[in-house]
Parts: sequence; structure tokens; C-alpha cells
Amino acid sequence: MTHEMTTTEGFGADVPVHPRAYAPDLPVTGAWRPGDPTGNRRFVDVGGGRPFTLESGETLSQITMAYETWGELSPEADNAVLVCHALTGDSHVCGAAGSGHASEGWWNSVVGPGLGIDTDRHFVVCVNSLGSCQGSTGPASVDPATGRPYGSNFPTVTTRDIVRCQAAVADHLGIDRWLAVVGGSMGGMQVLEWGVMFPDRARCLAPIATTLAASAQQIAWSAVGRTALVLDPRFRGGDYYDAEKGDGPFAGLAVARSLAQITYRSVEVFDGRFRRELFDPRALYGKWDRFQVESYLDHHGEKLVRRFDANSYLVLNRVMDLHDLARDRGSMESAVRRLAHLPCLTLSISSDTLYPAKQQTELRDAVRLAGGRCDYHVIQSPDGHDGFLLAQHEVGAHLGGFLREVEDS
Repeated sequence: MTHEMTTTEGFGADVPVHPRAYAPDLPVTGAWRPGDPTGNRRFVDVGGGRPFTLESGETLSQITMAYETWGELSPEADNAVLVCHALTGDSHVCGAAGSGHASEGWWNSVVGPGLGIDTDRHFVVCVNSLGSCQGSTGPASVDPATGRPYGSNFPTVTTRDIVRCQAAVADHLGIDRWLAVVGGSMGGMQVLEWGVMFPDRARCLAPIATTLAASAQQIAWSAVGRTALVLDPRFRGGDYYDAEKGDGPFAGLAVARSLAQITYRSVEVFDGRFRRELFDPRALYGKWDRFQVESYLDHHGEKLVRRFDANSYLVLNRVMDLHDLARDRGSMESAVRRLAHLPCLTLSISSDTLYPAKQQTELRDAVRLAGGRCDYHVIQSPDGHDGFLLAQHEVGAHLGGFLREVEDS
């Protein structure tokens, strides 16, 4: 990696990209678009041809949801498990990378034959979230009113809007009641909203490494990342889709991802893996890329740029900030009472400082105070918040035991 200030042709040679050079072929957006290989995605239109009114009061005239399934739905439709993905996840929870899927399944050791969520027994569904970019309607989708991508005109959505779209997918699949709704981080927020919005449409809930309401610190980290993204001059106010390859807001998205990556991992991981090792000892006194950890962050930034969309990052990051189970429901106690009849399982990651164990114990205590059952376990992992994605054997073991107990009850 070079260490000189670089520019990109097309936007203007006087506009810098970033002090550290990124690959010259980065796409303007990593969004899936019609005409791209579909992989295992399936699609369903939501709303029956009528405008879909969001929690904010704004509307979307047309919504398409992308989803994937594994296993077989039982004749009674009583073995379905909904898995909800995190911020930059997608519907590809299980399976290999390949045509239509840039990465292998993000929970390959949790979902599958004989695993915690057992596709030999369960019909597993994962829906790409509204506002995301891997097949469901989001900022990179074409606005029927203009024939162009929504871009900056895409409205604010909330966890509740996402859950309503998931419910429409369930209706399409003939699922009146999920055996379980499961997810971590942003996915866990959706799990909790399922319990409050549709308490009769699930037998149990498993919100993992998540919270009843976004904290001030979580919002603060998100705000800085979003600001870094929109300050990229190639973001163009959110209307960048006509730009040439290499002339999109990749630097802003990569920096936002780098910042987030720091919060996802622990001090122990960074110190143990990188220490103070140099990327290039010959450049000891250069101004950029002195340390291996800097190159690690740049790598994760570029990796996200190739499979995600800058506008979707902003939309879903804001979804997480807006998450508050108590909003317009009187109190947190009132909200939790709606889901307290559902058995719950929540998991903490021991080294998670972004969604610390205190937030999951608050969830556990709130459910128990309302008279409900909430099992709670701490997974010992050095991997910080990302532990719910990396400690898959432990996560799968807890989920498997919990699901078997619910099925047998």
C-alpha cells in the first residue's frame, strides 16, 4: 500500500481520495441489482400494490423483499425459524460464497444440518432488511416515480418497519407463527420488536448481544462514522450511483467501517494480533500505514465497499440509533410485558464493550420482572461484539438446547 495523497479522475484532480491509497477498482456501490446473479435469493413484493406507510409517516410506493430459506416447512408450518441479520449482514446466513453471494454464510456453523439451528428439523428463513442493499428495497433500488435510484430520497426506516416487512414475507410463506425468532446486534433489535409487535406470531425469542434501547455511547460511535462517510466529497449528498468505478464514496464508507471495526473487537484482540508491528519497516517515519493494525482496518474497509452500499450503511446505522422498545409505548415495562409470555434466551459476549453484558442483563431482568422466562448465558470470547459471529460453536450450542426445550414443551 502506498503512502502518498491520491486523487481520482472524473471528480476532479484537486479532490483527494484519502491519505492512504485504496484499490483503484472499487465499485461505486456493492449493492445487488436486478440483472445480477440471484444466487439463492427469492423475492416477494410487499403491500399488495398499495403504498407502504413507514413509522415516520413517509411512504414507499413499492417494496420488494429478498430472502433465503433452508430446510423444509412442516405440513403444520410449525418448525419455521426466522434469523435476523446485523447491520452489514444479508440474507445469506448459510451456504458457500459463489455466484450471487460475495461471502459465505455468516452463521455457517450455527445454521445447517445437525447444527444449533438444525436445517434437518427446522425451516430457516433470513430476510434482507428493508433499507439494505442485497435484494430488498433500499437506497440503491430504482424509485418507480423517477426511474432512478432513490439515493438521497430514500426515507428513514425503523426496526418496526423492517419487522412489518418480515411479517409480510412470513405471510407469503404461509407461516402464521415462528417457532423462534433469532438474531444478534441489529438482528436482536428486530427479535425484540417481533415479541412486542406480534407476540402471538412466535413461540420463543433469542435476542443476542443486543439491547432494549440504543445507548448514548452507541449513538455517539454511529454518529461519528456516519459523519465521516458523508464528508467524502464523492458521496455527492447520497446521489453517486452514476459515477464511474473508482469515483464513488468508497473512502467515506471504508473509514466508517474502520471506526466501527475498532468498536467490534476488544483491546486483547488488537494487542494480541498486531501489537506495534509495522506494515513496512522501511516506512517507519512515513505519515501513513506505519502499523499492521492500520492496514487491517483498511482491508476491512475495502472489503465492505465491495459488497455494501454507502447509503444503506447510513440508513441501517440510523435504524440502530432509533431502536427503543419503549418509544410510544408508555414505558419500557409496558413494552416488555407484551413479550413476557414468550420464553427468551439472551447471550452476552464477555469482552463486548459496544453492547456490554449489562445491556443483556437488563433485558433478562426486565423480562423476569414482567413474569416471563429469560435464560441468560455469557460466552467467554476475546473477540468483542463480533464474538456473536465468531464464537459460533458456543452460540449454536446454546440456541440448540433452547430450541429443543421449547419444541418439547
